[in-house]
This record gives sequence, structure tokens and C-alpha cells, in this order.
Amino acid sequence: MTNKIKLSAITLALTAVLSACGSNTAQQISIESPNKNIKVDVSLNKQGEVEYSVYNQGQLVLEPSKLGVMLEGYTFDKTLTVTDKSKATIYQDNYSLLSAKKHNIEYTATSQSLTLNNAQGQQLQITFNVSNDGVAFKYSIEGEAEQAYQFVDELTEFDLKADASAFIQPIAVAQTGWSNTNPSYEEHYLIDVAVDTKSPTGAGWVFPALYKTDNTWLAISETGIDRHHHASRLAPESPEGVYTIDQPMAAEVFTNKKLLANGTFPYQSPWRIISLGDLATVAESTLGTDLAKANQLENIDFVKPGVSSWSWGLLKDDYTIYSVQKEFIDHAANMNWQYTLVDADWDRKIGFEKLQELADYAKTKNVGLFVWYNSSGEWNETPYTPRHKLLDKDQRLAEFSELKKMGIAGLKIDFFAGDGQSMIDYYIDILEDAADFELMINFHGATLPRGLNRTYPNLMTVEAVHGLEMVTFFQNSADKAASHSTVLPFTRNLYDPMDYTPTTFNELTGEIKRKTTNALELAQAVLFVSGVQHIVETPDGMPSAPYYAIDLLKQLPASWDDSKYIAGTPGKLAVFARKKGNLWYIAGINGETTAKDVELDLSFLGSNTGRIIQSGEGYGNMIMFDMQIGAKTKVSLQGNDGFVMVVTEGQQAQTFKQK
Repeated sequence: MTNKIKLSAITLALTAVLSACGSNTAQQISIESPNKNIKVDVSLNKQGEVEYSVYNQGQLVLEPSKLGVMLEGYTFDKTLTVTDKSKATIYQDNYSLLSAKKHNIEYTATSQSLTLNNAQGQQLQITFNVSNDGVAFKYSIEGEAEQAYQFVDELTEFDLKADASAFIQPIAVAQTGWSNTNPSYEEHYLIDVAVDTKSPTGAGWVFPALYKTDNTWLAISETGIDRHHHASRLAPESPEGVYTIDQPMAAEVFTNKKLLANGTFPYQSPWRIISLGDLATVAESTLGTDLAKANQLENIDFVKPGVSSWSWGLLKDDYTIYSVQKEFIDHAANMNWQYTLVDADWDRKIGFEKLQELADYAKTKNVGLFVWYNSSGEWNETPYTPRHKLLDKDQRLAEFSELKKMGIAGLKIDFFAGDGQSMIDYYIDILEDAADFELMINFHGATLPRGLNRTYPNLMTVEAVHGLEMVTFFQNSADKAASHSTVLPFTRNLYDPMDYTPTTFNELTGEIKRKTTNALELAQAVLFVSGVQHIVETPDGMPSAPYYAIDLLKQLPASWDDSKYIAGTPGKLAVFARKKGNLWYIAGINGETTAKDVELDLSFLGSNTGRIIQSGEGYGNMIMFDMQIGAKTKVSLQGNDGFVMVVTEGQQAQTFKQK
């Protein structure tokens, strides 16, 4: 790619590094991660455009890429001059998450800002944070204090080498799909495609977008979003691997309200984040929440991660009735799960009076209820109810008040319009108002959370995934379920909780043929991270699994103390270890149709014994046995297969007892 090497710009970047006592008006800064592995060069080119380059262990991984932003009356694209640079400082933060792959998180980065003037003398500040797992940057414009601003465009590029490969999900065109419900982040990922691939939908690519260039992996996303922002994506075309930030489509708004970011000065963009390094570094990165806004809720005592039963996943509309929901409450109680979800049309098929009876009954079983609501709105044609109950603040507060009095634990809210600023504002209104009534939230038909589960811990999970629901509808989705499952831990579920709704052990209804083994279905429940994990297997279907698989699901954590990447490549294999207390759960999925033996390095667990559940000629086509683990632990997998292993730190194998 000789036309993209830009040798003169790279030479300038390497020779003009500022010393600690250099001039404030020098034209470049270089910022290194605390461990010195990652370096970012920021400089001006001959046109006065600001560019950045990213290096991993001395190797260029992002070529010179433009930066800039445009508000009405404020244009920072070219003829810029550097007027100041801050001193490099160490930024540190410690925080906890309730619905994530890791509970207690420490973040450390080298932070430095560059201030630039445009031809009109207006100032733009670009702040970079460079941590051991990646790069983050944001734009700030002071403007005229308290004066209104209106976002126009962002010029940010991510210039990947032309021979890099991409693992990316196209976004659906707004107002398409069933009842005009797109976009909902529910497409399949394109796996290992060229970086100049055009989006097949003609629209953009969703975050996080994953790439491999030489020996470095990169995951690009955004975080730190608030009610004044719209949510961004990558543009549908990326000539020679140059990706640019794109905007939501015109229809992605709360009816008659704003599409693009707006507010009063000062303006701050969300953080643009790039986790990078080897695949383990990216897979274990928490950058998507590290720079999200801190917890905004005074009271989070009511926020309780858990596992939920759910009838609609396999049984669909006709079973959202009183008698069936009571059975699913009993099912949750029998499985030691914390919740039952009562899905769409409960207001017509059950009613408020009977819902109160269900809530009272569930309380006697130590089970909480989530209830479904339609977010709409005029932005789609969905027929399900309750509908139009959450649009107006006064009505929303009245609805939440009634649910609180009934003892409801939370809401699943569905069918949002997309990513416009007014829709992000609506999401946040719901989260803040729900918190006032101690209600937890699960968003469906919705956008990527972008770290909002840190800012509002009552956000337990979000769909935004081509989940098991799609497997029950389309054979193509069933065919791809295994490979798709191995992409999600590295992309959609990388930073944010994901409501995939996993795990069934029986054939699907209708003509759809499930292609995954029962052991894979069990592994999904551990591999996928969600603050409320909805297990779709029914009370009638659960006994088809062996007692040890059922017992594992009875003990299944819904939040994790720690997580480790063990092995894998997106689309082919994903093996992760997740810790709760003194137990490590190791779950793996083979995304390919051919059998394979995988060798796992489990030496971090010391000399120990694990109890593994995998496919075999046993009840429910699964077997369980004890095995010694270590640096070369071998596991055999069939095609479209999986396994779960449980290890007690410092002890012998975890025992699953028949109930």
C-alpha cells in the first residue's frame, strides 16, 4: 500500500517528538502507555489538519488518521495551529460494576491534551488517554459559556493497513424490518473480511468493530455518552481501510425531536476508544466502561443481578397468560433463579389485577418479576402492549409508581427508534425515572449500551444482538449460531452486558433445526455476560438435561468477579474463564462445523482438578467427569460444540449434586 505509507509524515512524527521541556507551540506530541507498549503521535500536516498515529510495541497499527469536529459556527478541519499542550500526567480511577465480566476495576492511563486554534481564533482541545490496553480521545470546545451549540459533523478517521481484516456488523437501514423496528443492532457479523468491504445494507457498521492487523488486534467503539449526544457508528464505506465516524439516520429520533448532538457550551464529545494488543489484551479490556461517566444514582441497593425464567423465548405470544407465568415462577424457584420475565401483551392477556396476584405469588417463592413494555411512540408499527405508557414523563412516573407498589422488580422495554440524540435522551430519562422507583431495566430492540451500565447501574442488560430469538425464527440464524457465539465475546459483549437469552436443550418448534450441541447451549450461559441472564429452556424441557447440567444452571452466577481470555479466534473458537467467589467457570465454544482438540493453558489455577461437562454418549448427550488441569489441558470438541468446566481455587473438583 505504497500510496498510503506517507513516509514523510511518519518521518516527521518520529523526528519531531517533544521533549518534556519543549515549546508549548510545537507541532506534535507523543504519548506512551504506562508500560511503554503503546504510543500515539499527534501532529499537524501541511494543510493544518490534525492527525494521529498509533503504534503497538514499535509497530505502526493505525496509519496517520485525521481528527476534527464541526459545530454550527465552529469548524476545526484544517488551517489549524497548535497553541498549547498540557503536561503528560497519570490518570487513575477505581470503580465497581454490578453487571459485567469484572467487578472491581482499576484504570491507569497517560493523559495529555493538545489545544488548537482555527482561522477564526476558536479553540479545540483534544485529550488523549493511553492505557496499557488501548487509546482513547475526546474533543472539547469551550465556546461562549451557556450559549447553544449544534453538532454538524465529526472528521475522525481510523486508518487501518490495507491488508488488515475486519470482524464487523452492518447496521440495518432505519424503518425497515418487522413493523419498521430497525435498526436494533441485530445483524450477523461479517467474519474476517477485507477492511475495504462495503456495508451490505448501505448503512454503516456498529460498535464495537474488531480488526486484526499483523499481530495486533484492535476494537473500536465509543463511551462516555450522555443525553446531549447522539450515538455514532462507522461509515458504510472504508476505502483502503480508512474508516470514518458516521451519524444516525434521520428516522432514528423520538417523534419530532432532535437527531444530532446539541446543548449549551462547553461541548464535550463522547470518548472514541481503541482497545489494542494481542487478543487476550483486547478480550480482557474494560476500556468501554473505564471512561464511561461514573455512577449517577444515589441508591443502588435495589440493583440485584440474577438469572431469570422466561416463557416467550420458546413459547411465544400465546403463552403470556396467567397460568403459564405462574408455572414459570415455580420454574425459577425450582432452579434457584431470582427472576421471571412476563413478556408482551400481559396487560391484555393477564391484566393489572392478575399481575398483582402473580407478583404476590412470586414473592412467596423469593422470585422477582420483570414486566414488558413497548417504548413506542410513533416511530414504528409494533402492535404489542403496554404501548404509549412511557412517552410522557408524568405518565411514566405514574406507571412506575404503580409497578413499585405492586412489588415489580424491573421492566423490559422494547422497540426503540435508534441512535438519535432525542432517543438517547429518552433512554436516560427512563433509567433515571426508574431508579427513583427502585426499578431495574432491560432494553430490547435497542442501541449498544456504551458504558451506560456504569453510569446507571440499574441498567442490567441490553439486547442489541442477533440472539436466540432469531435462531427460533430463521434457519440461517440456526446454521450460524455456533460461529456467531464465538464472535460475540470479542465484539458486542466485549464491554457491555448482552441479553442474548441462551440455552435450550431440545428441538425448536416448527421447521427450524437447531445445529448446536447441548453442551454448547450450556456453555453460552457462562460465556455470555448479562446482569440478568434469561435462560430460555422451559419447565417441561429442563428435565431433558442431565442433573449435573441442571445443577450448574441452579448455581449460575449473573455477575462476575473476574474474567480471563483462555483461547480462541473470533468465528472459530472462544474459551473464557469467569470467576465468582472461589469458583472459576471455564466455558468454550467451537464455532466451526468440524471437530477439534484444543489445548488450554489453565496454569493460572495451579495444580488442580476440574469437573467438566461436555458432549458425549450420556443422558441429554452430555457427560461429566473430573480431569487434571494445567498448562496443557486438552479438551475435545465436536463441530458446533461446547463445554463448561468448574474449578475451585485450591481445592478438588466442584461437585454437582443431584437435587
